[in-house]
Amino acid sequence: MNKRGNANELGIDKIGKLLMQYSVPAIVATAAASLYNIIDRIFIGQGVGPLAISGLALTFPLMNILAAFGSMIGVGAGTMVSIRLGQHDRREATKILGNALMLNIILSLSVALIIFIFLDPILYSLGASPETLPYAKRFMQIILIGNIFPHVYLGLNNIIRASGYPGKAMATTLTTVAVNLILAPLFIFVFHWGIRGAAFATVCAQFTGAVISVLHFTKMESFVRFLPGYMKLKKKIIRDIISVGMSNFLMLMCASVVTSIINLVLKNHGGDYAIGAYGIINSVGSLVVMVVIGFTQGMQPITGYNFGAHQIPRVIRAYKLTVIAATIVTTSGFLIAEIFPKLISSAFTTNHEMIDLTTNGMRLNLIVFPVIGFQVVTSNFFQSIGKAKLSIFLSLTRQVLFLIPALLVFPHFWGLNGAWLSGPFADLTSSATTFIVLSWMIRRLRREYA
Repeated sequence: MNKRGNANELGIDKIGKLLMQYSVPAIVATAAASLYNIIDRIFIGQGVGPLAISGLALTFPLMNILAAFGSMIGVGAGTMVSIRLGQHDRREATKILGNALMLNIILSLSVALIIFIFLDPILYSLGASPETLPYAKRFMQIILIGNIFPHVYLGLNNIIRASGYPGKAMATTLTTVAVNLILAPLFIFVFHWGIRGAAFATVCAQFTGAVISVLHFTKMESFVRFLPGYMKLKKKIIRDIISVGMSNFLMLMCASVVTSIINLVLKNHGGDYAIGAYGIINSVGSLVVMVVIGFTQGMQPITGYNFGAHQIPRVIRAYKLTVIAATIVTTSGFLIAEIFPKLISSAFTTNHEMIDLTTNGMRLNLIVFPVIGFQVVTSNFFQSIGKAKLSIFLSLTRQVLFLIPALLVFPHFWGLNGAWLSGPFADLTSSATTFIVLSWMIRRLRREYA
C-alpha cells in the first residue's frame, strides 16, 4: 500500500499483489520478533546455563496469559478497523483506535499486578523446582513491571497494519528487534545481569515499539489517528473488539493451560532438562508458525475489507493463496527440523543430556508440522471476516478436545515420547475438523453473497 495508506486499494488491486504487499512486511516483522526470542534463549543458554532455559520455559504459560489480553484487543481492534474502512466509515475506525489504546492500558496494568502478587505459588504450580524457580522468577518480575509496553506496542501495531501502513508496522517491529539484539548480549555478557538482563532488554525493546506506535497515530497524515473525544470507552465498541479478538484470547489462554500441563508431564517423565528441551522445540516451531502468522496478518486487512464490501470471490481468493503459501512454509520447517535436530539443539546449549532430549523430542513433536499452515490460516480467516464464534470453536477444538486429553493419556503408555506425540495427534484430528467447518462456511458465503 502506498505511503498515504489508501485503504481503498484493498478492494481494487490484484489479490496476489496485495497479499505479497501486506504479507512480506508482516512476515519480516513476525519472523524477526520470533527470531530475537530464539536468540535470547541462545544467549541465556550459553551465557547463564541449561537450567536457565528450563526456567524460561516455565514462564511460557504466564507469557501466553499476558499475550492473550493484548492479542484480544490488538487483533480485535485491527479486524474491526479493516471492516469499518471497507464500509468507508473512517469515523468509527477512529473510535475503535481510541478504545483499543485505553483498553490495552487498563488490562495490561491490572493483569500484571495480579500475577506479580502471586508469582511464587503460580510458578510452583506450573512445575518449577527449587533449582529453576529463581530463573523463572527473576525473568517474570521484569516482564511484569514493563507489561504495559508490549500491550500498547502490539495492539497499535495491528491497527497500523490494518489501516494501510504495513511497511510502517514492519519497520516498528524491526526496530524493537534491533534494540533487543543489541541490549541482550550487553546486559547478559558485559553487565552480567543474567536472565534479568534478557528480560530488561525485552522490555526496553517493547518500550521503543510503544513510543513509535503512539507517535504514528498522533500525526495528521495518519489515515486514522488519535482525536479528542474519541478516546472515551464505548460499550458497543468494546463488545465488538472483544468478540472478534476472543478467538485469539481463548487460543492463547488454552495454550497457557496446555503448556502448563506439558511442563508438568515433562517434569514427571523427564525432569527439569526435559522442560528446557520443550522450550527449545517450542522456540523453533514458533519461528515457523510466526512466518505463517505473517501471512495471515497480510491476509486479514484484505479479507476484512472485501468482506465488508461484499466482494466474496476476492475474500476466498485471498484465503486460498494464503493457505498455499503457509503450507509451503510449514513443510519447509518440518524438513529442516527432521534433518538437522541435533545441530539446532546444540546452538542453544552444550549440555549433552538436554541436546539428546531436544533432538528426539523435535523429531516426534513436529512430525505432522505441514498441516499447521492450513490450520492457522483457516482459524484466522474466520476471525478476519468477523466470524468470531467459528474461530473460537476451531481454536478450542485443537487445545481442549484433542491435545489436553492426549497429554493426560499418551504418557501413561509411551512415557516421554507420549508427551511429544500428543501435539501431532491433536494437529491431525483438529485439521480434519477444520476442513469440514471450512467447506460448510465457503458454501454458505457463496449462497448469501451470490
